[in-house]
Amino acid sequence: MSKRFSKFFGIALMANFVLAFMASTAYAGHHKEAASKDIVDTAVAAGQFETLAAALGAAGLVDTLKGDGPFTVFAPTDAAFAKLPEGTVESLLKPENRDQLIAILTYHVVAGKVKAADVVKLSEAETVNGQSVSIKVSDSGVQVDNANVIATDIGASNGVIHVIDSVILPGS
Repeated sequence: MSKRFSKFFGIALMANFVLAFMASTAYAGHHKEAASKDIVDTAVAAGQFETLAAALGAAGLVDTLKGDGPFTVFAPTDAAFAKLPEGTVESLLKPENRDQLIAILTYHVVAGKVKAADVVKLSEAETVNGQSVSIKVSDSGVQVDNANVIATDIGASNGVIHVIDSVILPGS
C-alpha cells in the first residue's frame, strides 16, 4: 500500500470517528451528565433505547448492568429492533423465551471498558455470553458482526456504550 493511500485511509478513518463521536452527543446529551449515570440510566435517558430497556427488564439483566462493571455495551436502537422480523421482539419478551433473550442481550456486552480507540485495534471481542463478535474496520466505519457502529464512547459510570444500527445475534 502506498504511503499516500495509507495517509488518506488514516485521515478518512479518523474523520469517521470524529463524526461518530459528534453523533454520540445526540444520543447521550452532555457527557458529564451521562458519566454520572450507569449504563441502563444513560441508555434510558437517551430516549432511543426503549426496546433495549424493556428487553433488559424481561431478561432480568437491569441490576447486572447497573452493577459495578465496567461493561462495554453495543446498544441497538429502537430502529435496530424494528428491523427484526415482525413479532420477534414480542416473542423474545415472553417468559418462556427468557433464556434466548438473555443469550442475545449478553452477546451485546463485553466485560471491561473498551473505548472506540481500542475497538478499532481488534478483529473480535469475547462477549459476556462466551461467544465472540467480529469487528471490521473499513473506510466506511466500524462493524460489529453485521451492525454498523453509529455512535461511540458514550460514557457511563460503569462503562461505555457504542450505538449500533442492528441487533446482533449469537451464532450468526
